[in-house]
Amino acid sequence: MSSDKKWMDLYRSPRGIVLAALGVITLGVAVLSVFVSYGILDPAFGAWAVPTVGALDALWLVFQATEILAGNNAQRAQRVRWAGLILTGVNAAIPTVHLIMATPGEFDLAMVLTPVAILATKIAWWVALPSLGRKVSAATRQSIDDKRQEVADRLEEMEAEASHRVELLETATALEKRVAEAETAYRMSVLKTQQSMTEELHSQAEATAKTVADQPLPSAVTEITLPVLETWKPGTAALPGRAGSGTVAIGPSALGAQVSGVSETGVPDSGTPFGMPGVPESGTPGGAPARAITLAELAAVAGVPVPEVGEKLTDGQMEVVLRQFRYSDDPPLSYRQAMSAFRAAGFVGSEERVRRVWAGLMSKEETGSARTVKSEASEDSEDEPEDAAV
Repeated sequence: MSSDKKWMDLYRSPRGIVLAALGVITLGVAVLSVFVSYGILDPAFGAWAVPTVGALDALWLVFQATEILAGNNAQRAQRVRWAGLILTGVNAAIPTVHLIMATPGEFDLAMVLTPVAILATKIAWWVALPSLGRKVSAATRQSIDDKRQEVADRLEEMEAEASHRVELLETATALEKRVAEAETAYRMSVLKTQQSMTEELHSQAEATAKTVADQPLPSAVTEITLPVLETWKPGTAALPGRAGSGTVAIGPSALGAQVSGVSETGVPDSGTPFGMPGVPESGTPGGAPARAITLAELAAVAGVPVPEVGEKLTDGQMEVVLRQFRYSDDPPLSYRQAMSAFRAAGFVGSEERVRRVWAGLMSKEETGSARTVKSEASEDSEDEPEDAAV
């Protein structure tokens, strides 16, 4: 009973389990080697194939077991280790050589697996055996396990404490970094806001000062009254000097008709605008001489800077200059005459631009004239029923 218990304790240990598993694998590989080697040597050796193959595989197992019994004593295990390596090479060479010399029709998978299994088994023993250590009693093994467990517990506690400390430091570092980045971003935002405000206000102040100095507003602009909520009615303000009760729209869409003398109530066929200083509603000058319209007044109505002689003009400024020529005593009738007057006045502009702006001005006047004729015809048709009723 004590012998059986001793063997049971041996195989219950981790070392015994590893040795048992390797032993079973080695025995299976030896049986496979015997079977394959016998099939190869039987035609050549006949009855001698059995003891030859049996001796080779038996010695291979004996040398492997002797190496196990030698334990960690390298000097004792050296001879059997070399003998085992030689037998491993011999047993693996038999099916390998036969496989090389065999014809394609004699190919057998067992001949491929056998040398591979023999070499793999020997490598497994060579790797695992030094790591198994010496055979010890159960009490010694228990004592070693207890000490190892105590050391492992202490090391685990140290690693846990270090992990807690590292986690705390990493979290604190990340939080401090986030706070610093947020504070930096806030301060940068405040500084950028102040910078943009200062730059915009400074540039606007310079532009305003330059505009006020270079382009003083005429009195006609300052005389315009602002609407009051209680008394305001839909409509637009009339041009300065406008006679009659009609209103003229002042805006980008109606600007050409207004300044050229074309309003919603019409202009005479002569093209002389009414509602301008010194021009009555009939469209012809009255007894008093008409006051010349200045560039400043036309520019104020058009909403563009006053054109300056010798400076490059925009299309809006060029239209204001050409419009003033149209209000002169001898207005130009073609773009060539307008170009000559434009150059004679000292203004700068290419002939192509003058032609394009002149064509646009003439188009606006023609559109305004057509709208005026239509409005007069509508008013006449409304007056006829009233005359018939009288």
